Amino acid sequence: MNAHSFFWECESPPQCFIRQKFTRRTADLSAKQDKRSRILQAAVKVFAEKGFYNAKVAEIARKAGVADGTIYLYFKNKDEILILIFEEEMERVIAHVRAEVEQEGNVVAKLRRFVQTHLKFVRKNPKLAQVFQLELRQSNKFIKEYTGSSLKEYLNIIGQLVEEGQAKGVIRTDLHPGLVKRALFGALDEIATHWLLLKNGRYDLNQSAEEIADIFIRGITAEPPHEQHS
Repeated sequence: MNAHSFFWECESPPQCFIRQKFTRRTADLSAKQDKRSRILQAAVKVFAEKGFYNAKVAEIARKAGVADGTIYLYFKNKDEILILIFEEEMERVIAHVRAEVEQEGNVVAKLRRFVQTHLKFVRKNPKLAQVFQLELRQSNKFIKEYTGSSLKEYLNIIGQLVEEGQAKGVIRTDLHPGLVKRALFGALDEIATHWLLLKNGRYDLNQSAEEIADIFIRGITAEPPHEQHS
């Protein structure tokens, strides 16, 4: 397309200039987002393979296909990369878990689906799960400065289900929802961590999900759940 034909399609040269500028900005933004995404995806692999402390920014850059200095255009340091991986991935995990849970018709089935979905995520995403379960705990910045907003939201999914069950008389009212949600999450966290640390002979996480769900459901329900598999 020559300059004459381009301007012929616009009502006026200023409009063409604005259109060109907007197109360039859109393309630049898309390229930046793509590069940032590549860096985060590369970081997940490097952190999982090398460990957070041993991981080098240069290794992340090489795996992402960018220059070393490019990393610092998007992130201050590797601690920030680690925290942003957690924050952004947790947003997707929370949305997915909520969607899965809402497919069930009663509280007991929802709690069971939560457990299943949590451990299914670990099984299907071992590298990302390793970053969540192991590498985050190696970052002093994360431990000292993270406010826990995403983690609180995730725990609150359990808490809300417990409160719903208590209101319907399905779950024991003598149990504090805050205690139940942390106990269940703690059990899932321990099982996931143990599974990731085992190099050989990893046990069946699907079976583990069923067993953990049974333990908690039988412990917190007001009476034996007749629809726990529905």
